[in-house]
Amino acid sequence: MAATYKLDGCALADMVKSGAVNLRNNAQTVNELNVFPIPDGDTGENMARTIEGGVSSLASADGAVKSVSAVAEALARGMLLSARGNSGVILSQFFEGVRLGLIGIAQAGIKEVKTAFDSGVKQAYSAVVKPTEGTILTVMREATEAAKSVGDDESLEKYFSVFIDELYASLDRTPELLPVLKDAGVIDSGGAGFVYIAEGMNRALTGAADTAVGHNAHSEVAAAADDDKFNENSEMKFGYCTEVIVQLLNSKTDAAGYDVKTLIAYLEKMGGDSIVAFKTGTRVKIHVHTFEPNKVLEYCLGIGELVAVKVENMSVQHTEAVVRNRFVRQTPKKTERKKYACVAVADGDGIIEQFRSLGADYVVDGKQTMNPATQDFISAFDEVNAEVIFVLPNNANIILTAKQAAELYKKSQVVVVDSKTLAEGYSAMSMLDYSSDNADKIKAAFEAAVQSVETGLVTYAVRDSHVNGKDIKKGDFLGFADKELLACNADILKAACELIDKIDKTDKSIIIAMRGKDADGNVTAQIAEHVRKTTDLEFYEFDGGQDVYSFIFVVE
Repeated sequence: MAATYKLDGCALADMVKSGAVNLRNNAQTVNELNVFPIPDGDTGENMARTIEGGVSSLASADGAVKSVSAVAEALARGMLLSARGNSGVILSQFFEGVRLGLIGIAQAGIKEVKTAFDSGVKQAYSAVVKPTEGTILTVMREATEAAKSVGDDESLEKYFSVFIDELYASLDRTPELLPVLKDAGVIDSGGAGFVYIAEGMNRALTGAADTAVGHNAHSEVAAAADDDKFNENSEMKFGYCTEVIVQLLNSKTDAAGYDVKTLIAYLEKMGGDSIVAFKTGTRVKIHVHTFEPNKVLEYCLGIGELVAVKVENMSVQHTEAVVRNRFVRQTPKKTERKKYACVAVADGDGIIEQFRSLGADYVVDGKQTMNPATQDFISAFDEVNAEVIFVLPNNANIILTAKQAAELYKKSQVVVVDSKTLAEGYSAMSMLDYSSDNADKIKAAFEAAVQSVETGLVTYAVRDSHVNGKDIKKGDFLGFADKELLACNADILKAACELIDKIDKTDKSIIIAMRGKDADGNVTAQIAEHVRKTTDLEFYEFDGGQDVYSFIFVVE
């Protein structure tokens, strides 16, 4: 991919969208890092909602916006209204500073990006009444300072490479600056969230944008009350996280001339903590931790009207929070380039482990209910770092996505084998052999293995229906071979045995059963006994752990 020296508005928008997706996909990891200023476990969620509000504004803004100035303005406006939590508000102010640094700019090179990011850091610091080092502020500032060393005539890829390297280095140092982090064995959560955004932005810049939220990205907000943990005998230790957006009114104050320092002084006098307050136009955004949120609201009503209010009980958040460090660097490790590699799609811990043991270099998680995206394959291709990459999609619905990724990927020769089931993929993996040192011969061996296997699938009906002359009731177990319904029974053992009886076993010698999450080991033993009594085939089984299918039978 050619180096980038100028960003237009569309490119900047794509970068921010990718950053938002990457943060959302890792929001729970950020939540679990949070111990400062209190362990409330919602930093990742707050930052994700903040930047997603900005992305929504990009979508609702003029679709023809092409200047970085216009994109930055829409982004900052949306983030202001969506900002949540201490780190979310600071994040919104960083992008407000970026907006200020890009005013009137149509396209931005390194010089303009340096100016904008420097403006972002200054704006973020100015919004915090008592800035604390060892937080997201430090990470932003140190990375921005380090990236100033990149020459104005160099590529933006070079700038972000230096910027992200220092983000990680700064993040690693945060426990030395904040004892509470060191005691808990974690790095700063807000800083980690900012790193995820920067990583996502960089992926878009380098042509590997994050576009889809992963199925493991569900972020549980710690503010959900649990009566068993916070009840009539609990002690209110942490107060309320109170956030307000106030529209100043001339009927109540001088809207244009209002000095936010007056508000800050009031919040400090009433014992408020973690205060972030700033004015944008004639609106004021406030974040404060207090035991008396009612007084904050009363004061705000004295100078204007409330546009948005959020009050959350931090004692409940603290009770629900889980603190642990699962943060790892996302930048792909530089490994020696191989001649051949194999990327396979699989569902279920047991099946994934089997594929790895058979030689898969990377296994893409391919749950039936949420198939992998093109980006998932591209990330896998980057990870294996090989001249020729063979891909086993192992699902008919995934083949087109894999082929699209292969067409987009220019760093390697990508060969997609049309494996339509996990059974076909398992058979192909068992034939993995690179000794011919010929890509065409290796692919032909994969294809021969795929064509030689019969797949049997046992699942359950989710509704009443009528198929192939069979009346099916919700909850019945169904046996399929090559999409043809061969068995239907309310009893899983009878359905599985009927399927095995009817499946084509001509010239076959082995049946391998992959047990799903809902399959009973005793049932598997009875199926094995049935196979031994009715066929000459050998029977093997292992715990696949897959969803949807109670059994996947590999008949080869």
